Amino acid sequence: MKSTNTLKEQVNALPDKPGVYQYYNVNDEIIYVGKAKNLKKRVSSYFNKVHDSGKTNVLVKNIATLKYIVVETEEDALLLENNLIKQYQPRYNVLMKDGKTYPSICITNEPFPRIFKTRNIFKNGSQYFGPYSSNYTINSILEIVHELFPLRTCRLPLTKENIDAGKFKVCLQYHIHKCKGACEGKETEAEYKQTIEQVRQIIRGDANEISKLLLDQMQQLAKEYKFEEAHLLKLKYDLIESYKSKSIIANTVVENTDVFAYDENENAAFVNILRISKGCVIQGYTIEYKKRMDEDKADLLSMAIVELRERLQSNSKEIVVPFEINYQLKDATVVIPQRGDRKKLLELAIQNVRQYKLDKLKQEEKLNPDQRAMQLMKSIQELLHMDKPPLTIECFDNSNISGTDAVAACVVFKKGKPSKKDYRKYNIKTVVGPDDYASMKEVVRRRYSRMLNEESQLPDLIIADGGIGQMEVIRQVIEEELQINIPIAGLAKDSKHHTRELLYGFPPKEIGLKINDPLFKLLASMQDEVHRFAITFHRDKRSKTQVASELDTIPGIGEKTKNDLIKHFKSVKRIRSAELSDLAEVIGSSRASTIYNYFKGDLKA
Repeated sequence: MKSTNTLKEQVNALPDKPGVYQYYNVNDEIIYVGKAKNLKKRVSSYFNKVHDSGKTNVLVKNIATLKYIVVETEEDALLLENNLIKQYQPRYNVLMKDGKTYPSICITNEPFPRIFKTRNIFKNGSQYFGPYSSNYTINSILEIVHELFPLRTCRLPLTKENIDAGKFKVCLQYHIHKCKGACEGKETEAEYKQTIEQVRQIIRGDANEISKLLLDQMQQLAKEYKFEEAHLLKLKYDLIESYKSKSIIANTVVENTDVFAYDENENAAFVNILRISKGCVIQGYTIEYKKRMDEDKADLLSMAIVELRERLQSNSKEIVVPFEINYQLKDATVVIPQRGDRKKLLELAIQNVRQYKLDKLKQEEKLNPDQRAMQLMKSIQELLHMDKPPLTIECFDNSNISGTDAVAACVVFKKGKPSKKDYRKYNIKTVVGPDDYASMKEVVRRRYSRMLNEESQLPDLIIADGGIGQMEVIRQVIEEELQINIPIAGLAKDSKHHTRELLYGFPPKEIGLKINDPLFKLLASMQDEVHRFAITFHRDKRSKTQVASELDTIPGIGEKTKNDLIKHFKSVKRIRSAELSDLAEVIGSSRASTIYNYFKGDLKA
């Protein structure tokens, strides 16, 4: 283990040159790899201040010693850093997530090469194009190739010796003109490989030359009155032109260009590359980095550029990026376009990286249903500038008719989902007449006084089903009477009883939300739920009150008889109009006569 003084001596001895530095912990394990234009300045910056990022401070505390490698250029530093991170995967470096193997196009290393899609790369001399992150793209390329050219699809070992020995016979593919019968020597190796070279041109995106060649041959055959052969060439020509029309998205002046787009969220960074050749997108690919520190987006993009160009074997002389990167690359010009074809290509790459990010989010939501809820809670936190996400939210609502049978309800949402076991109903006890504000005060006072006495966990946010007035009376109870601190919001409705706006703060201010925003929908669902719960409770109470006033006054009729009648007839109105025989079937002839006579007026005072 190195002493602190030894580490300082190492830092002071660093050269003012570009290079890569490696931090080691007390167990002599690499915990971080970084690159620098100036090793001494960059490494010193870790130790001469307290960092804003807690993760960086933890890294510094774990550094026991360091090593460094001096290189000639900034690009060399970038390449070396990328290789070391992939080799050692240090704890505090970004981690490239590549759990999915994307397909490539393989042209086999054989006398008569086969062409097919594969996810496995073998170092046997075969040539690979890719990988392709879009199955549609790779399938489209292979479809056009096999439509245009009669290539073999069999796995026969077509060596010269085997063909000369007559070991093979032509198959159905030959008879339907999808293969020229190389297995029986009907096509030479040279002719076949000439076709393979045309295939390579199409895969590389250079279909213009083949299209021009087909057009010249077609015109020549037409001059010679060989119209049937010319027609076959025209079908191939039309196929290539159709392929080009779907692929060309920029002026063909944009040649051999790599276009990069960047996007990120709290935990990950995403980089997309579009490879352009002759104005065509020939490849599109996206990689993801899992963040472990507060990495700079320019550094992450630089790292991804090196990784993607190496992986896709690109040597394009022009690189298009959305913002400046920190390192210059040899033999490549970096462009940040403001308009024109390159700008359009950059916008397309940005669309691709954003779609990839969205797809990842959807996949994560399926695997982890709480993920979306937590994101919504964090959205509320950011929107209302709260100290923490409101994992527990409670909503209140009152219900009464002209002050009669007044009730209130509280519904509880935990992580964005209703927690029905925590719902509470309240009969208003101290308020006379239709006074919603006083009723709200009573309910809030009762709920949180009890929670304080029982030392229960208080909610992170209270939402009132109403506007400024309801918010203010809740605030008076929470802050002035109970002297606790719980954020309060209000959901106001329009004349059509639709949720109109979110209010927050004192004095309350309107918080802008779009109607189709998932957060708005969540808050509106909370408001609808508390309103439903309060109304249902009020109806139940009103129904019981009405039943009591009619049946409880009849002499000789107890609770069981009353319940049996309500269960069977559903309402007092139906009991009043029922025939004596119908009543007798439910409660017997004696009690049926009592009730029947009562409603007919015989027993009424």
